[in-house]
Amino acid sequence: MPADHEPSGDGASWSPLDSEGWYAARDAVAELRDVLIAAGMERDFPYLRADLNAFGHGLIELGRISPETAERLTELLRRALESTYEVPGTGTNGRQQRND
Repeated sequence: MPADHEPSGDGASWSPLDSEGWYAARDAVAELRDVLIAAGMERDFPYLRADLNAFGHGLIELGRISPETAERLTELLRRALESTYEVPGTGTNGRQQRND
């Protein structure tokens, strides 16, 4: 008869709640959700969710979006990249200047 022993911790007993990747993905989704709500785009990303791959790495599922949503997201990102902000101690904005 086999000896009594501790559970082996194999894949059958693994839970996403035991993964740092799950919590990182969940927190990132919450932050992204808050920004999408502020931008009035919460209904444009119905498939937004946290996920894990087979290796336990956290992933964010954005899902399929309409062309209009993609255009609006593109414009928001473009504006964010063009925005100026002071980098403390430098007197310049955060973008690198090109010397063409």
